[in-house]
Amino acid sequence: MDTNIGRFVWHELLTPNVPAAIAFYTEVVGWKTQTWGESGEPYTMWVGGQGPLGGVYTLPEEAKKMGAPPHWMGHVEVANVDETATRVKALGGRVYLEPHDIPKIGRIAVIADPQGAAISVFKPTQSMAPHDTKKPDEIVWNELITTDHKAAFRFYSEIFGWVKTGEFDMGGMGEYLMYGQKDKTYGGMFTKPAGQEAPTAWVYYVHVADLDAAIARAKAKGATVLVEAMEVPGGERIAQLLDPQGAAFALHGDALPKAS
Repeated sequence: MDTNIGRFVWHELLTPNVPAAIAFYTEVVGWKTQTWGESGEPYTMWVGGQGPLGGVYTLPEEAKKMGAPPHWMGHVEVANVDETATRVKALGGRVYLEPHDIPKIGRIAVIADPQGAAISVFKPTQSMAPHDTKKPDEIVWNELITTDHKAAFRFYSEIFGWVKTGEFDMGGMGEYLMYGQKDKTYGGMFTKPAGQEAPTAWVYYVHVADLDAAIARAKAKGATVLVEAMEVPGGERIAQLLDPQGAAFALHGDALPKAS
């Protein structure tokens, strides 16, 4: 059995300005890049310490016409893309991009959950070795900001087999639900407060060695800070930003050393 079924195996940035995005993220996060393909627009992969972890390409015109802004998209591996797409529709979701093959890569579809957040379902042609997300420069957390996280969790449990791995009370912000498979947590989801302008969407967190330094580099390169550096349960710290092209992303750093 493929151990990646139900896991995030790839993260892509769809942006109007690929060279500018490459210059930004290589400076802020420290990723290197590697091109793939020989015809048409070359595909650029993000490369961390464990090898390729995602890619970047031009936001398609069709997506722009549908109102899609620059954004990051996670790809979750499934056993059968076509069956998953059919199940998505039966559960009240949408299929934005019907199942299709990408030569030498695999089969893919872009879906949206019933609350409107988009994500990709993917079956690669060749097995993809899972990365250790506890190591630097990896995408360590996949977070869903939605209008009804309990309904969203039921949907994703049906199509990906995710289970609840924990929860905590955010006070006035309500419940934060963590999900994953068995002993592995992939991220969390919560219901945004009434009146909050944040769109229903996935946000992906990249681990950096020095959070404050990475935020400073991002701001110097034209990013907008949406959520300033803050501590989360367990002592680690996060910040949420918009890159210069308008795509939301987040940074994750270790806990600050305790005063002796």
